[in-house]
Amino acid sequence: MLDVLRNRTYRHLFGAQVIALIGTGLATVALGLLAYDLAGANAGSVLGTALAIKMVAYVGIAPVVGAFANRLPRRAFLVAMDLVRALVAISLPFVTQIWQIYILIFLLQSASAAFTPTFQATIPDVLPEEKAYTNALSLSRLAYDMESLVSPMLAAALLSVIGFHWLFGGTVVGFLVSAAFVVSVRLPQSKAIARKESLYAKTFRGMSIYLRTHRLRGLLALNLAAAAASSMVIVNTVVYVQSKLQRPASDVPFALAAFGCGSMLVALLLPRLLANRPDRPAMLGGAILMSASLAFGVALTGFGQVIEWPMLLLTWFATGIGYSMTLTPSGRLLKRSAASADRPAVFAAQFSLSHACWLIAYPLAGQVGARYGMRAAFVVLACVSVVGFLAAWRVWPAANHEDTVPVR
Repeated sequence: MLDVLRNRTYRHLFGAQVIALIGTGLATVALGLLAYDLAGANAGSVLGTALAIKMVAYVGIAPVVGAFANRLPRRAFLVAMDLVRALVAISLPFVTQIWQIYILIFLLQSASAAFTPTFQATIPDVLPEEKAYTNALSLSRLAYDMESLVSPMLAAALLSVIGFHWLFGGTVVGFLVSAAFVVSVRLPQSKAIARKESLYAKTFRGMSIYLRTHRLRGLLALNLAAAAASSMVIVNTVVYVQSKLQRPASDVPFALAAFGCGSMLVALLLPRLLANRPDRPAMLGGAILMSASLAFGVALTGFGQVIEWPMLLLTWFATGIGYSMTLTPSGRLLKRSAASADRPAVFAAQFSLSHACWLIAYPLAGQVGARYGMRAAFVVLACVSVVGFLAAWRVWPAANHEDTVPVR
């Protein structure tokens, strides 16, 4: 899998991704501490609003940028977005009012909504060969999983010697180094096709291609299943571990790490598994595993605390396996479903629509868990995951898994 790093352009882009992810992870920790510093006991409400603003930016900004990204110089555009994110991050330590957090978070996430789909759409042009691109997708999945483990530990180590405001400095450095990696290579530019289209048509072109393609409609349904499963883990782990199991806060990272370890295991194995196999069975199998894990969670809540803790770790591990099986191959589907000129718009549509699923799942997981308990949360999110699986199985026929959508 690491052979793909011999490609200098991809190696630098992967370095940019890893460094930027670590910087973002430090900002996440620092933002939580900043919210508590300004709002005290109401910090949760501030963070919840900030998360909602993030999702709104992702859903609303990505399609607009995707409509024009193929007409802009990729390298200059990606570097500009990194610099915008660095400028926002360097402003956060000077915030004194909660409303200022909201404005800066919207600017930061809008830049991310512009950067990420364009970055993702560049990789297939850098690595046109299917095996190399599959390896790149697995490395990307590993990078996300490692960030979720490394960033909190790095933040904890830094906070032992510096104040939390300085963590934003690490974020700034991360974005600047990311920009330096991008500017150090030449990126292939997608071949824009001249079309006489209205602004509306350009903005929703990616959405149109996406929603008219069988496999991508299936991917959207699988995004919903994945959002349901991961939201249960992300939103309710701390409540489950500390409130229901009465375990110390130091055990929360272990539960989250179980999910990450399952995801990383699949990311390591998936290139070999998909070498001569279609994506559909693996992705649907991942959705089945996530649904089964959430369904098992319903029974898990009735176990005694001695058994419940190790079984929760096993449940989260299985959920992580299913999550990675479902989402890691998604880039291959997007690559096959659009010509090079349309890829930025299609990747932007995936970015926007997938985050719309999280915008539904995050508050659902939190509200049901808070009002009706963990068992009810497992039931509701398991049902959502099953609906996602059934919809994907229905709208993405098995005979359709290898066709390629023509340029439109």
